[in-house]
Amino acid sequence: MNGYVIVNVLGGLLIVTSLLVVLSRTPRKAAFVYAAQSVLLVSIFVALGFVTGSDELFTWSIAAFFTKVLFVPGVLLFALKKMGNPEQDLPSVVNPLVSMLLVAVEVLICFVAVQGIALPTAEEVKPALAISLAHFFIGLTCIVTQRNILKQVFGYCLMENGSHVTLALLAPQAPELVEVGIATDAIFAVVIMAVVALRIYRKTQSLDADELMELKG
Repeated sequence: MNGYVIVNVLGGLLIVTSLLVVLSRTPRKAAFVYAAQSVLLVSIFVALGFVTGSDELFTWSIAAFFTKVLFVPGVLLFALKKMGNPEQDLPSVVNPLVSMLLVAVEVLICFVAVQGIALPTAEEVKPALAISLAHFFIGLTCIVTQRNILKQVFGYCLMENGSHVTLALLAPQAPELVEVGIATDAIFAVVIMAVVALRIYRKTQSLDADELMELKG
């Protein structure tokens, strides 16, 4: 099988895991699905590294494994534990079917958009590129449609994964310093958001974002 085909297939699986993150009813389930998606992300880096001969991508894959597969889900699961493992089954703002339709439309729009890209590095991986770009909108969908604060954090994580894959597809020879910068931003952002969510829960005993819509003196 052509190496680029493997990259595109793995990209397709990213969409499946992203949809499962959006549809997960609890942050705990979303954390494990996100970890599975990050394993796919690492696999894309490895496959792309073999296809393009980029040693940098192998370094990216190692860094992504520790930061995205282990650290980010671990931080959010730790925050849940500090909260007493609340399993608030908060319904999303929209029907799950609507969320699925939104994701489908977002992916379709991105598939159309990438057809006009004529970069040599993107020619063989346009399906994966479209999917990586769609992750920005899928992340926004997760943030907007979820009432659970920690679930909204995963929306940011999906957006960050999408930007990560996009960079790898368009610039496979980018130096390791770029990966370090992206990973560092993600780590600090997730830690800060987890701390904020923890403080909100201790104050309100809830992870429901709707309860934060009214200012109280």
